[in-house]
Amino acid sequence: MKIKDLITASGAKVLKEIDEELDVNISTDTRTIKKGDFYLPLKGASFDGEKFIGQALEKGAVGAFSTGEEGTLQVNDTLEAYLKLANYRRNKLNFTVVAITGSSGKTTTKELVASTLSEKYKTFKTPLNHNNEIGFCQTIFEAPDDTEVLVLEMGMRGKGEIELLSKYAEPDITIISNVGTAHIGRLGSRENIAKAKCEIVKYQRGNIFIAHDDELIKNNIQFNGKKIFYSIKDVKILEKTAHYSRFEYQGNVYELNAGGDYNIENALSAINTGIALNMSINEIRTGLKKYSPIEKRWEAVNAGGYEIINDSYNANPESMRAFVDTIVELYKNYVIILGDMGELGENEIEYHKELGRYINGKIPADSCVISIGRLSQNITGEIANCTAVHFDTIEQGVNYIKNNIDKSRTLFLKASRSMQFERIITMLAE
Repeated sequence: MKIKDLITASGAKVLKEIDEELDVNISTDTRTIKKGDFYLPLKGASFDGEKFIGQALEKGAVGAFSTGEEGTLQVNDTLEAYLKLANYRRNKLNFTVVAITGSSGKTTTKELVASTLSEKYKTFKTPLNHNNEIGFCQTIFEAPDDTEVLVLEMGMRGKGEIELLSKYAEPDITIISNVGTAHIGRLGSRENIAKAKCEIVKYQRGNIFIAHDDELIKNNIQFNGKKIFYSIKDVKILEKTAHYSRFEYQGNVYELNAGGDYNIENALSAINTGIALNMSINEIRTGLKKYSPIEKRWEAVNAGGYEIINDSYNANPESMRAFVDTIVELYKNYVIILGDMGELGENEIEYHKELGRYINGKIPADSCVISIGRLSQNITGEIANCTAVHFDTIEQGVNYIKNNIDKSRTLFLKASRSMQFERIITMLAE
């Protein structure tokens, strides 16, 4: 962007004379700043980027935003300025924005949508799960100038956060993958979560809304455009294995290199988005088939002679039940290793117990469930139908696996990201 664009977009006050025709890149990190960049310092609970303005200029930055007098351009809030700059670029390049949120499955849905749309359009997507305000801005600025479709993942921890992202993204198509109990500790109820997720349409400029068929979504969405609801009930499953699905939807057959009903449901978001963007069924079919799961999402690895399916990217009661359903349906001779589910609020113990009771009613007697962590003992405490053991630490759990679990059994890992279950793989490999 030119300096004059920075001034126009952010509404900044010019503190020091600078060539407004200069083309610059925005940098928020002095560790990676390059000569000719323009520094935008961000603030957090434990850091203040404005303390490094001098360092940024020493490294070759041509100027800096600030809320005080030490920068080149003065604004009231640097994060708000960053959002305004992102919105300015979004509108200048005028790509089609597909915005996605949900209690679980939003990253997978983003990957499926991006894979599908890439078959026809130059598509850019949110990297990894950079789905907050800063990640949104970074995605906008990383998107190449010739991007035709931008696929944005929008995360939230509380009310108003999705609305803020929607305001600056101005989506053309919005998707809610589902409403579960993730972050219920902050929002209090599934209905409040649904209301927060439905904020995604607040600043939508397009007229297509796609969502899982859920009464809470239907009751809370305030949108006058076309609403498309989907569920696994709309699908005829033709073939399904651990890493492959073939299914019929609305008279057309699709293939997906992933197992599990929840992945098929997420694929329906991608199919409906492709249809909304005038893709042919063959284009959608081809793009969908090119999807491959990302790291820690049903990731198949081998460690220490054990075959492992690692799905430890995150966990909440809904995704845990879907995880177990898929294992029970598609596998034999397995061990399920579960960790704590985070951010479930004052009822966190009961949510873990409910999951244990659910597993006890589903799992065959020759199975084994291992729980690791403070809360997960409440899962195995409810399981009486098969071998169920609990350990406080990953080290104890790995020691049990090495001494008691035959290498002919597939290990399935799932826990909240904070549990660092990838350490199980590392330790087994050792």
